[in-house]
Amino acid sequence: MAKQENKTVAQNKKAYHDYFVLETYEAGIELFGTEIKSVRAGKLNLKDAWCNVVNGEMLANGVHISPYEMGNRFNKDPMRPKRLLMHKKEIMKLMGEVKQQGCALIPLSVYFNERGKAKMLVGLCKGKKNYDKRETEAKRDAQRNIERSLAERNKY
Repeated sequence: MAKQENKTVAQNKKAYHDYFVLETYEAGIELFGTEIKSVRAGKLNLKDAWCNVVNGEMLANGVHISPYEMGNRFNKDPMRPKRLLMHKKEIMKLMGEVKQQGCALIPLSVYFNERGKAKMLVGLCKGKKNYDKRETEAKRDAQRNIERSLAERNKY
């Protein structure tokens, strides 16, 4: 049997623009029935999301999951904090790094693994300054120009 690819539902492109991603961690998401149906339909927004640790549990705040159209009274609040499922040691390690280094925990993407479970990729991130953002953009533009000129050169 061939191994399936992970199906990405949503990505937080703004996080890669605003932060340096130092490490990434995979976490399960505790969702209710109508929420998982909305996620499968792609009705998810991670743009202004962040994670924090409260009472030894990791919560994802600011994750917007649109209400399921057929869900009626079973729909949950779209902006409610979603609990992330990780090992206790990982949560404590992340909490220590956030307090010591001044980093932030940012959701980077939501995807379904090969077993059909919803997972969230959480990044341990450090904020970028404006000059860092300009430098990253300049590198990306230079790389794009190099690829464009190579493609044109190889065309003939």
